[in-house]
Amino acid sequence: MQRSRIVGLSHRLIAWEVKAVNAYVPRRLLLFCVNVLDRRVPPKVKTSVTDGIGWLPEDIRASILRVADEYVPQDVDNSWKFCSVVAGICKYIPEKIIPMCSFERWEKIRARYHIPTLIDGTQPRGPSLN
Repeated sequence: MQRSRIVGLSHRLIAWEVKAVNAYVPRRLLLFCVNVLDRRVPPKVKTSVTDGIGWLPEDIRASILRVADEYVPQDVDNSWKFCSVVAGICKYIPEKIIPMCSFERWEKIRARYHIPTLIDGTQPRGPSLN
C-alpha cells in the first residue's frame, strides 16, 4: 500500500516537473547544456564520474535503475526535452557498470529514452581523414 502511494506521488511530481520544463525552459538552453557536456567537459572527468558510479555496490546500482524505470511515469516519454536531457547524460554510462541482474531493465530504459550507445564512454568521431 505504502509503495503504491510513493509511486503515485513520484509520478505526479515528475509529470509536473516535465510540464514545467516543457512550458518554461527554452529549447536552446537545453541544447546548449547538452552541448556543453559533450564539448567542454573533459573526457577524463566523464570517465572518472562513471568509474565512481562503478564503485557503488551492485545492489545500489540495480536500485537506481529500478527507480528510473518504475518511478518515472510513461507520460514523460512524450517530452522530447526530457528524453534529450536523459539521453545526453546517460549515453556516457558504460555497459560494464550495469549489474547483470538489471541488464534487461537497462535495455528497456535505453529504448524508452533513446539513449545511444557509446563505446567505452567516448564520443563517436566522424570518418577518418587519413
